[in-house]
Amino acid sequence: MNSHERMRMNDQTLPAGLERLFRRVMLMIGRGRLTTGRDDGPVQRHQARLGALEVRDHTPRLAEYGFASMPPVGSDAVVVFIGGDRSNGVIIATGHQASRLNHLKAGEAALYDDLGQRVILTRHGIVIEGAGLPVTLRNTPEVTLKASAKVRIEAPVLECTGQIIDQCNAGGRSMAHMRAVYDAHTHGGIERGGSQTQPPRQTT
Repeated sequence: MNSHERMRMNDQTLPAGLERLFRRVMLMIGRGRLTTGRDDGPVQRHQARLGALEVRDHTPRLAEYGFASMPPVGSDAVVVFIGGDRSNGVIIATGHQASRLNHLKAGEAALYDDLGQRVILTRHGIVIEGAGLPVTLRNTPEVTLKASAKVRIEAPVLECTGQIIDQCNAGGRSMAHMRAVYDAHTHGGIERGGSQTQPPRQTT
């Protein structure tokens, strides 16, 4: 029995005032699919199909502060209608079944999209999945990595456009300086009867 059948059934048993209230309550929540959307204004708006004969245009979507997303076309949506007025709705929840991240353990959380990019807070640490796309940090004067054991980089090429400074907290030297010393260093003579040279004359 759908909502309209329930309303028709109650039309025969409820007083007129209660009937109108019942209709309002039954119309307060709808569920459907998003068909189009726009994210270029102060409020994100979508078209939502709630049934074969009901399509709601320019319906605003509310999301938590600090988190932004644009649901793909075909996403499920829950719409709340203020006072049961079907022309005054707000989308309060969305979900995209095809790209939903599943198999999370209790307590885990994730940020994901329909391309497979993911940031997963697992029980064993944070995992970032780039899905074959670049990962970029930008517009920051300083990035600090603090690791108690080591930092490991697995890559065929490591590039740096600036200086690399070794032992920076202990008056260390840049890699460029050490390379210049190495390229220009000289040794003393070879010891008699052996093949070892004296230590290099340049020490800094």
